[in-house]
Amino acid sequence: MDSQENGIDQSPFVEEKNNQIPHPLIAAIPLLMLIGLLTTILILFGSDALSGGSQIALLLASAICICVSMFFYRTPWKQFEEQIKQSLGNVSVTLIILLVVGMLAGSWMISGVVPTLIYYGVQIMSPRFFLVSTCVICALVSIMSGSSWTTIATIGIALLGIGEALDVPEAWTAGSIISGAYFGDKMSPLSDTTILASSASKVDIFSHIRYMTYTTIPSISIALIIFLIAGFFYGSSDALQVSEFTNGLSATFNISIFTLIVPIITGIMIAKRMPSLVVLFVSSMLAGICAIIFQSDILKEIAASNDIAGILQVVKGLAITFFGATNVETGSDSLNELVSTGGMAGMLNTIWLIMCSMCFGGSMVASHMLESLTIVVLRLVKNRVSLVSSTVGTGIFLNLATGDQSISIILTADMYREVYEKEGYEGRLLSRTTEDAGTVTSVLIPWNTCGMTQSTVLGVPTLTYLPYCFFNLISPFMSIIVAATGWKIRRVKVKSEE
Repeated sequence: MDSQENGIDQSPFVEEKNNQIPHPLIAAIPLLMLIGLLTTILILFGSDALSGGSQIALLLASAICICVSMFFYRTPWKQFEEQIKQSLGNVSVTLIILLVVGMLAGSWMISGVVPTLIYYGVQIMSPRFFLVSTCVICALVSIMSGSSWTTIATIGIALLGIGEALDVPEAWTAGSIISGAYFGDKMSPLSDTTILASSASKVDIFSHIRYMTYTTIPSISIALIIFLIAGFFYGSSDALQVSEFTNGLSATFNISIFTLIVPIITGIMIAKRMPSLVVLFVSSMLAGICAIIFQSDILKEIAASNDIAGILQVVKGLAITFFGATNVETGSDSLNELVSTGGMAGMLNTIWLIMCSMCFGGSMVASHMLESLTIVVLRLVKNRVSLVSSTVGTGIFLNLATGDQSISIILTADMYREVYEKEGYEGRLLSRTTEDAGTVTSVLIPWNTCGMTQSTVLGVPTLTYLPYCFFNLISPFMSIIVAATGWKIRRVKVKSEE
């Protein structure tokens, strides 16, 4: 029915394409409002913005989107309801994976898997190889824990102190710590950002991780070479004082190479491309068995129930490890922080954020506002390189604008998913590019939650360590370079259009 027949003049801010599509300036209103709200939340709550403030901002932005669309474009409420329901349904498995990841992170730590890896890892360092060893150790810890924040706040602080004792500039040490931690975070199946990028792009998490190696391995290799060369100019001690650290681990945990069976079996399952949820759950169960065999005393300490039998204490401690927060006393504050875990409960903020983000994304889709913005992007895309470059630029811009990497990842994937499909590119190209830009650059921005947190934890200003975070700086450019060469980039069947 023509708008004149309804007694309503056709607005210049409406484009026709089967349904009314808002003008890009109108479509940008909810996004700009979201940016403004998130900026305010970030100022008010700082690093605690994800504990509820950001979620409220997403819901308010969703409400603005719905109100504008319903009032000006007569979009029915049922359309929003169905789209939000569909969006939440699409991530339902992801939410379960996140809960299992929390269970896995707790069980791997308390079972001694992660402590054993750290115990042997810190002993490979030598003065001249301190920077490169620091990067490798932080990468390993971050891969095992799935958290760059935990890695930096624990072993990162210890390594920073060792670097100061060796007369290594703190900016170099901080850059090495952050480079390794974010490499591990990016490549770990336990990482919430890795899960976010793959799920938002509708790509299997292990396929996503394998595809990232084509840009991530060259980036970290260049960074390691730089740290290796720099190490010959710094470091005056003949030996590293790591005995206190290793003694604390060995005194608390039963350090055993048999616990490494768990990551080995997990690696085999990943190589066989078993379903992500199956791999994560089985690995959690294996780690739980190791915890019962090797760390029964710690499980009893976690249970803190002297009124029940010993075996029941172990079972209760294991259950708490799976679903709740655990704190083990090691005699060292830094080690206490390292071995503490959040379990399934520790994932609830991320799950809450995803659900609210899906409400915003569903509202933008139902109102055709996201389609309006992607049409503008499509007009700018001329080839493969410009598409990847635009994705990288958008991810960095959203990190700057929203102040949070999770929101940047989700919004970038939502904006470009249909663009990649229409251009005939695999979803894993989108998920990889989103991580190359969104995950690793967040820590380089002073007002981003990552930048603020890491600069505070390490005591090194963001702009001081920024020039030395070589992995984080190289990754976005590597994504564009690989796109320019076309290495391992395949075209798939383009969706037919009327």
